[in-house]
Amino acid sequence: MAAGVMLALGPAAAWAASRADLERDGRAALDRLYAGTPKAAELGARARGVLIFPKIVKAGFMVGGHSGNGVLFVGGRAAGYYNISAGSFGLQAGAQTFSYALFFMTEDALAYLEKSKGWAIGAGPSVVVVDQGMAKTINTTTLKEAVYSMPFGQRGLMGGIGLEGSKITPIHPD
Repeated sequence: MAAGVMLALGPAAAWAASRADLERDGRAALDRLYAGTPKAAELGARARGVLIFPKIVKAGFMVGGHSGNGVLFVGGRAAGYYNISAGSFGLQAGAQTFSYALFFMTEDALAYLEKSKGWAIGAGPSVVVVDQGMAKTINTTTLKEAVYSMPFGQRGLMGGIGLEGSKITPIHPD
């Protein structure tokens, strides 16, 4: 069963959505995030690029995984398409969907994403997870990290949405 979950969630699913679908869904997800978290809109305005995963599916029972496709916006335009995926093992049960935004604050961090053939979160540029409480304290003097990430829109029942160890890989949808 776990192998089936991993196969269903893996990079093979990266070909399911077209560029137009990813851009439409990515813009809609960003609009929802910005409407619900005004500080995210400020972060987006200052970022060199925003990688948005409109829908990540996470499922598991002891062995699990998550996967989703996203779009990188640079200067308001789509600049690349990516898949995020990972497997996990441990005390877990359930399924959920959520959205995830990564704000690349420096040219170096954005270049690292664009040049890498695959980037594991936790390696490369440092990533700071911004939750609802931290979002309220973000301002121009506290923005010091290369990449900020924001999970949002969680639906379903499953504990935690840590993405440490997730791999972000470029994809080439139609």
